[in-house]
Amino acid sequence: MSDRWSRFFLPVTIAISCLFAVYAAVFRPAYFSSSDVLATLLFVQALILAIWNYRARFFPLLLAVFLWAGMVLPMNGAWTSGRWLVLAVGALAGLVVYVRDQRCSFSTFHLLAFFCVVAALVSAAVSAYPHVAFLKATSLLLLFLYGSTGVRLAVIGREASFFSKLLLGCELLVYVTAISYFIVHSEIFDNPNSLGAVMGVAAAPILLWGVLASERGPTRRRRTFAFALALLLLFSSYARAGIAAAVVSCILLCVAVRRYGLLLKGLGVALFLAAFVAAVVPLHEQPSDSLTSVFVYKGHREEGILASRRSAWDETVSTIEVHPWLGSGFGTSPTSSEVVQPAGSFKSLREATREHGNSYLAITEWVGFVGDIPFLALVFLIAVNVGRALAQTRRTGNVFSPSIPLAGVLAAGLVHAAFEDWLFAPGYYVCVFFWALAFIMVDILPWTATCAATAAQSAPHAWTHSLGTAPLAR
Repeated sequence: MSDRWSRFFLPVTIAISCLFAVYAAVFRPAYFSSSDVLATLLFVQALILAIWNYRARFFPLLLAVFLWAGMVLPMNGAWTSGRWLVLAVGALAGLVVYVRDQRCSFSTFHLLAFFCVVAALVSAAVSAYPHVAFLKATSLLLLFLYGSTGVRLAVIGREASFFSKLLLGCELLVYVTAISYFIVHSEIFDNPNSLGAVMGVAAAPILLWGVLASERGPTRRRRTFAFALALLLLFSSYARAGIAAAVVSCILLCVAVRRYGLLLKGLGVALFLAAFVAAVVPLHEQPSDSLTSVFVYKGHREEGILASRRSAWDETVSTIEVHPWLGSGFGTSPTSSEVVQPAGSFKSLREATREHGNSYLAITEWVGFVGDIPFLALVFLIAVNVGRALAQTRRTGNVFSPSIPLAGVLAAGLVHAAFEDWLFAPGYYVCVFFWALAFIMVDILPWTATCAATAAQSAPHAWTHSLGTAPLAR
């Protein structure tokens, strides 16, 4: 927020809050005895504080709210609806602040995101559940609007602070998850696939970058321990999609920075951890003969690797053949149950959705081949950006580049989305995280290219300080 707006907003906010508090204390004292009202007041206060320091605070708040809504935690039901309010406020506030910024700019990536929203809204008109489809298309609009404006404000001019805090946040998430699963025995991510998605797509690539960017010492040992914990959690989920995503991502990062020795050591440690998990936490009551049987076939070698996905893929392909051009409606799938969504409801109908087992097939079913064009073009641009970032890193050898963790997460996400249908589901926390980083990558690539072209050392040195490493050698 600008100083002019800050000087106006703070006194007005304090005055309104004081007037409301006096009114509630005198005329509505029962408000203070209601836990729901007190929770709402705390939520509003947190939202105001996040808006007040929008660049630094809003993105962590948004991730925390979506993560809380999707986890098995107290009050997660309240956040299921409250997360949309946070996203709407973040998108609108980000738009207002961003267009006032002199560095405001948009690219082909943002134009394609706009066309994706248009395609989703058009498909909603032909859906059997138009109310649900329209709400889901609106949520995609809010997510892409926030990605085009708000999340970029969190990074522009504060790259070092943003990525160091992102790395620290992943560390803390891994520690909390490990305590919950291994000590308290509480599955806070509700199902193994979600645990695999969080550890394989988000935690593993970012923590690997933290290890690569750290000199030998306590910091590197701590991050190595956190990375090993993330792998342990990933293998204990037995989520093949998450494991495949992490393997591909980590190999790409190690090859890009030319750390082949570390890659071989990491593969050895990963095999050891996988064997440890298979022995201590077996998938079935009767342990399988080999790691391949456990992690690749899940004890069903005779049925094939993709047996659990084949029925969902076949059903999706059949639906695409029935609705080839405009699809079945964004976020909705035709089912045998004809159910009308109640007015004013913000929850997805179970009858209007089903498992697809592939994000790319799912979006084709939802919006058809015509609407598929901007979505697949956007995915293609993400893949191109990942390739550019990895090529740039391999050419310069700058392990401190912020494009490395972005490329790792985006590569892992694209692989994982081929086996799970979350890529265009804005209500899922991994989806929000993925697209936020995809929009950030659009700004980071030119920034890192400029640093490399001019041989500027100030930016890398800023990274070394914030990441707890030694300065780069000139």
